[in-house]
Amino acid sequence: MLYTATIAADEPSRFGFIVSKAVGNAVTRNLVKRRLREAAALSLKEQQTGLAVVVRALPAAASANWEQLLGDFNAALAANRKRLGGTAPLPVPDHAGGHTAGTTQEGTPRA
Repeated sequence: MLYTATIAADEPSRFGFIVSKAVGNAVTRNLVKRRLREAAALSLKEQQTGLAVVVRALPAAASANWEQLLGDFNAALAANRKRLGGTAPLPVPDHAGGHTAGTTQEGTPRA
């Protein structure tokens, strides 16, 4: 579930995350948060300013893989952006080949 509001066009976009105990134990919640943070970081490449976004992770997020979570995140963000002002939706990155280069499955940078 994703909530979006516009802020001043010159302010940097910001993201907040809500991951309750209903999602799972601490390890699972932290994994979901790391993945959501990476999805938000990827979306900042397209929308660097003007949005305040709150992401509420539902229990199904615990069993979703990276591609599913990223796809759901991008779809929800694009729908909210369209509803806010008719702006063009964010392009969905092509991850058909698996993981993005230089990141782990969770989306964190490789060492």
